[in-house]
Amino acid sequence: MALYHFHVTQIKRSAGQSAIASAAYRAGEKLYSEYYGETSDYSHKKGVISSEILLPPNAPPEYADRQTLWNALERAERSKDAQLAYSFDIALQNEFSLEENIALARQFVSEQLVSRGMIADLAVHMPDKEIQNPHFHILCPIRPLKENGKWGYKQHRVYHLDEQGNRILDENGKATFDAVSTTDWGSPERLESWRAAWAALCNAKFAEKGLNCRIDHRSYERQGIDLIPTVHEGPAVRQMEAKGIPTDKGNLNRWIRSTNAAIRNLRKKIATLDWLKEVKRELSQPQQPNLGQLLGDYIAIRNAGAWSRKAKLGNLQQFVEAHNYIMENRLFTVEALEERVESLSDQVAALKAELDASNKRRKELKDLLQQAESYARLKPIFDEMNGIRWKGQREKYRQEHESELRQFYMTQRKLKDAFTPDGKLPISAWRQEMETLAREHEAAYARYKPLRDDLTKLLQVRHHVNVAWNSAGNPSFLSKSKLKKENAEWLKVSR
Repeated sequence: MALYHFHVTQIKRSAGQSAIASAAYRAGEKLYSEYYGETSDYSHKKGVISSEILLPPNAPPEYADRQTLWNALERAERSKDAQLAYSFDIALQNEFSLEENIALARQFVSEQLVSRGMIADLAVHMPDKEIQNPHFHILCPIRPLKENGKWGYKQHRVYHLDEQGNRILDENGKATFDAVSTTDWGSPERLESWRAAWAALCNAKFAEKGLNCRIDHRSYERQGIDLIPTVHEGPAVRQMEAKGIPTDKGNLNRWIRSTNAAIRNLRKKIATLDWLKEVKRELSQPQQPNLGQLLGDYIAIRNAGAWSRKAKLGNLQQFVEAHNYIMENRLFTVEALEERVESLSDQVAALKAELDASNKRRKELKDLLQQAESYARLKPIFDEMNGIRWKGQREKYRQEHESELRQFYMTQRKLKDAFTPDGKLPISAWRQEMETLAREHEAAYARYKPLRDDLTKLLQVRHHVNVAWNSAGNPSFLSKSKLKKENAEWLKVSR
């Protein structure tokens, strides 16, 4: 199935990122950063099919070496908050062979980036052949090159002038100006043109191979299609889904696909006018009042204040999810909803108390082990001082090791009650207890999380129902004590 994913972000120091580390990860190489004085080793990373650097004509030839290129850029960027590189993440097509995909990626980089004077570090990935998620990454320095191959400026100043052409000064006597980018690489218009160019390249290849599928860089809303777009899953989610492990994103995309299918089927019924029969048949069936009706009223209230198609689609998604939930759990009345909330609240609270106690004890054990490590490291210093017979030499030794001895005395005080009768610390027992607690915590959390998630959905449904009930002028079916308890339950769930 043809798909479109084209995402561009920035690599920047303000986010704790490094150009060298980013390049090493994408290319699956071991690179040394002169700026940070550290090595990033991704030479064992799987799924890197190919990597290469494409240079414009004015670039120094030595920039074809990845470590040389990115270290040169890191030296040129002196600010601690510098924006270093554009990072492209683009999906390839499963309908094309690996060689065709690589050729398309190179063509895009050459025509759209290198032709504009950009240096492009290209890496093609296929993380898992079973998942079929081919994609490629591009790293491009944000700082442009001058004609002589030296690094140029990312911005230049455009001063504000008065009617006589003189610079306008601010209250401090300094000329005011706008900082204007020296390239259009970061503009929304350029990004739009790149997204369109990639779609055009893929569609031309589809046509060449006689395939009917096509991709579109525009959103459903811009295309005038009343469907819900799926979310990007990424390699980690796809690997988990391939192993049969459900994920939030995978579940959301399955819901979106089923909802879109339902929307398409509904349009077909409307087009043939057979929908009237379906409506009569539905109306002749016993109706489920209460929760279902109240949820519908709640969404109607939400849609009344929604000004965009996107907001209304979001409201539709909320309604379908809530309605499916109460139907699957056979919750048709407020009383049944309340009973379910009460039951789950008690279970969640009990499991959370168990997890909190486990975390507290694990923290205590971790601190004891750290103190024991410090005690073992510092005790030889203490023993050596006590072994010095002459007072003057002992005092001199104490002053030289004052910091270590102070730390030793503090550690000794903290461990005072932990020593066994024979003067030893039960380190093995602590570690064994840590391992046991970790296993028990994992098992308890596996029971806790689905109950917590279920309680979250229940409380959302109860909130929606209460809003709809109150909007009709009815008194709240939740007492003040229950509302207060509901707030407490939200806190439990969100911690």
